[in-house]
Amino acid sequence: MNAWNAAESADFRGPLDVTRAATAVLDAQDTVIGWSPAAQDVLGYLPEEILGHHLETLVPAGDAWAEQSPDAALRSSQSRAVRHRDGRLLRMAVAICPLAKVPDGAGSLPARVLVAADLGAHRWWESRQAMLHGLATQSPVSLGIYDTELRLTWANTAYIREVGLPLREFLGARADELYPDAEFMTEGYPRTLDGVMHQVIETGQPVLDLHLVGQLPSDPGTDHVWSCSYYRLQNARGQVLGICEDAFDITDRYRAQRRLNLLVEAGARIGTTLDMTVTAQEITEVAVPDFASLVTVDLVACVLDGEEPGAGDGGVPTLMRVAARSVRSVRGAPNAPPADPHRVEYPPGSLQYRSLSSGGLVREEGTLVVPLRAGGTPLGLVTFLRDTGQSLFDTEETELADELVLRTAVCLDNARRFAREHKAALTLQRNLLPQHLPAQSAVELAYRYLPSDDRAGVGGDWFDVIGLSGTRVGLVVGDVVGHGLQAAATMGRLRTTVRALARLDLSPDELLSRLDDLVGPTTDDGVATVAGEDGTDDVTIGVTCLYAVYDPVSRRCTLARAGHLPPAVVTPEGGLSFPDLPEGPPLGLGGLPFESLDIELPAGSLMALFTDGLVEARDRDVDEGLEILGRVLSAHDRPLDELCDHALAELLPDGPAADDSALLLVRTRELDARQVAAWELPAEPTAVGRARELATGQLTEWGLEELAYTTQLVVSELVTNAVRHASGPLHLRLLRDRTLLTEVSDTGHTSPHLRYSASDDEGGRGLFIVAQLVQRWGTRYTPDGKTIWTEQAFPPRYPGAPRPDG
Repeated sequence: MNAWNAAESADFRGPLDVTRAATAVLDAQDTVIGWSPAAQDVLGYLPEEILGHHLETLVPAGDAWAEQSPDAALRSSQSRAVRHRDGRLLRMAVAICPLAKVPDGAGSLPARVLVAADLGAHRWWESRQAMLHGLATQSPVSLGIYDTELRLTWANTAYIREVGLPLREFLGARADELYPDAEFMTEGYPRTLDGVMHQVIETGQPVLDLHLVGQLPSDPGTDHVWSCSYYRLQNARGQVLGICEDAFDITDRYRAQRRLNLLVEAGARIGTTLDMTVTAQEITEVAVPDFASLVTVDLVACVLDGEEPGAGDGGVPTLMRVAARSVRSVRGAPNAPPADPHRVEYPPGSLQYRSLSSGGLVREEGTLVVPLRAGGTPLGLVTFLRDTGQSLFDTEETELADELVLRTAVCLDNARRFAREHKAALTLQRNLLPQHLPAQSAVELAYRYLPSDDRAGVGGDWFDVIGLSGTRVGLVVGDVVGHGLQAAATMGRLRTTVRALARLDLSPDELLSRLDDLVGPTTDDGVATVAGEDGTDDVTIGVTCLYAVYDPVSRRCTLARAGHLPPAVVTPEGGLSFPDLPEGPPLGLGGLPFESLDIELPAGSLMALFTDGLVEARDRDVDEGLEILGRVLSAHDRPLDELCDHALAELLPDGPAADDSALLLVRTRELDARQVAAWELPAEPTAVGRARELATGQLTEWGLEELAYTTQLVVSELVTNAVRHASGPLHLRLLRDRTLLTEVSDTGHTSPHLRYSASDDEGGRGLFIVAQLVQRWGTRYTPDGKTIWTEQAFPPRYPGAPRPDG
């Protein structure tokens, strides 16, 4: 028997576990003659480095060891310093005792045995044993150990409790057999459980906190979510033993986080516009597929028109399907919103009918119907449906659906109110804008007005064509900054004011000055306010305007603008220009003058007046828009209606934009020479008789003898007043257009006033008599004086003057 076998036969008892201790067998001279594998592992020596060497190789010099009985030695083991191969000293519990039983045999027999156990390792082993026991029985984390073939070889109590089956029923099963439909949601890793575990075994790299979704063998109808980590197991020699899995059920946390994420997404995505159909579609996009397989939205019919919802036949309102969305797994369900809202009917007893009747939420077998309500007012229904592969709606999910629908209802009610206001503003705007433009002798007309899209609301752009005295025509286009009822009302007030001022025959620059006084001073931010009828200021707005007067007799056009874009002018030969018209400030700044510009427009010239909404867009600046408009107008000989349509097609190809767009096209005409008769008279009493003779002769030439007597009275009164109250030459002019116009001009700037004369007055009745004989009369001022004009209707059977367009 060799020395180590003899040592193994010794009878050791005591607190030290010698099976895990470093053991050396000594002869009588304390020479090491036997060496255990544990000693080699603990102290790092190889057999050839220690066998045959003295005990001092292990124990520092100076330490002495007493001969003691085996039991006494083990009981009295002390902490000693034992030398490691690399020179460091290890703190170990050491005992040396003589051999109690040594069989006979040849050779040198051992005398004593040294036993050394690492105190730290011993405590660590005990701690590790306690920790493993706790993990096995008390840890809330599920632990499982799989072999290299991915078969379960051990599981702790939490794992067994999680599976819900006795360990014997699933021990030895493969991972993909325990969770056949499990799938990882974390990106960058294999999607299956089997793939992840193979990756860990092959690479040795642990995988931490992967989110796995699947169903338990004991609960196949409910999805669970776990946070899983995987580690490869191997021994000291590097041999792979298997893989360890720890998993923690985070289903509740995951669902709570998902609900929170859904609410956050709903807050960001629902209600982005004031379009009810778009808002309804947005909730379906948020809820599918993360919350439901199918979502439909039905609105009360009158809600779509912006009206307050009311009950239909039998107390159940008429519903319109406005949005629907589903996943492809729902057979026959729509995966896109309906092209147009259409009526839907639910039979009595259906969940939707019950919800409409009760006004409450209804839940049954994977279907959840939630009413859309705003302030107690029913707006419609939202139906959530889950297919058979998903779990049913629980209480918390029902509350989540209610919260989603509540947010949607608020947005829909805002959109409904906007739709009602938009409809009212659009109606007001249409009533305030010209319904049709009367034919004018001075110009040929065409126009287009395109309100802004529904998102922006009705704007305040306007245009108008105003017939003036002397066959002239006033052309106006303007823009009120802002949208909604206020902008439309302000536009109507300004348009009415411009028409009233134009009837006074004011020059364009003076008209803008008067309009500027009406708009009033601006606020600190440079935006003007329009004075209300009660003297208070309405909401702040900004106003621009362009006003032009064209005279078909002189072919002169006088223009002035207040912060507005200049018109485009195309000559009969095709030359395009934008007149260098003094810009002038927007209306409301107050105190700043406006300037007019006179240009000559030959007959057949084309002029375009427009608002900035036509030429300016988010993706296009004004210069580019003007260039496009110029290209369209280059075909100036085409019909005006075609030019209008072509301009809208080129400048607004996608339809209404964020701002209103107005376009007014005019082609100028010249009054025929046969329609005009004019004379200059001296400012003398004899001019009165001469004026009567000239007027009578011209009316005879035109075949208007029936109007001769009235015209003589008018001419006598107007020329007499001019001779008495003015100086310089007088001018008499007759115009035969749609009516007979009589004009007397002088150099005076005072205008006669119509009044009732007292019984003892010697004069003052002439103008009163004239006003009774004619349809209209008035005064217009010029830089050189004034003109008094009257207008008479033609006799019923008179063929009329030659028409410029006939």
